[in-house]
Amino acid sequence: MKTVACVVQDGFAPFEFGVACEAFGLDRSGDGVPNFDFRIVAPRAGVVQSKIGFSINVEHDLAFAYEADLVVFCPLPRERWDDIDPLLLDVARHAVDRGAWVMSVCSGSFILAAAGVLDGRRATTHWMYAHVMADMYPQIDIDPDVLFVQDGKIITSAGTAAGIDACLHLLRQEVGAELTWAVEHLREDLGVDQLAARALMSPRTFARRFKAEYGATPAAWLARQRIIHAQRMLERTDLPLEHIADECGFGSAAVLRQNFARVLGLTPTAYRARFSCAEDSAVTAVPAA
Repeated sequence: MKTVACVVQDGFAPFEFGVACEAFGLDRSGDGVPNFDFRIVAPRAGVVQSKIGFSINVEHDLAFAYEADLVVFCPLPRERWDDIDPLLLDVARHAVDRGAWVMSVCSGSFILAAAGVLDGRRATTHWMYAHVMADMYPQIDIDPDVLFVQDGKIITSAGTAAGIDACLHLLRQEVGAELTWAVEHLREDLGVDQLAARALMSPRTFARRFKAEYGATPAAWLARQRIIHAQRMLERTDLPLEHIADECGFGSAAVLRQNFARVLGLTPTAYRARFSCAEDSAVTAVPAA
């Protein structure tokens, strides 16, 4: 997944729109997450009014949505559920037909329902509107008691913050469980051979594809993840540097200091003095990476 289109229209909900922007639109390459070509699109380029009075200027019409790897549909105002813009319905059908990922947040699912792409599938929406969708579209198997539903490459989320869970679910699939596993095993001596075996690839293929996807070698990515984990531990704990170095896979405090200074331009001790949020008493429990 490289390209993401976030579809908005007049009356869009700012929070749910922000969830899509936060999940797919921010540059998190420093955290080892690939960047996406993220664009906000609307049936017609120009000013689009939110449901609470402010507006945004959308530069792109729906053309990009016809080729995006993921199309996200933001919530639809209730007064428009019976009269959805045919252009949105066409985008939804086209995305499903060509095998792209399709996601709706909250009542954005009514667009997918009206397009017919949820017929015979499981789906969800905001619990307040589940009975309305069930009456309007009895051919859809609606589950009002879940945060999100994935049926094939279509993901529908429940209301508001459930969209965050749906986005993270998709990112886990696209970024890969192998990277998640690596972040949880930073203290181990991880090399290309071990990571490749975990990903069921040859070392050469893994290294080539990793560099193409994430813009860094596996070694450089791991080094950055170890620094990030060290930052968290320095901020949140009073543990000694030797302990932190061991937990993060640096082996010794000296190696930690060397890498920390090279990447961040200051020592671990100076970083802790500036950014520590640990309690006065010693903190020994460390949140999972």
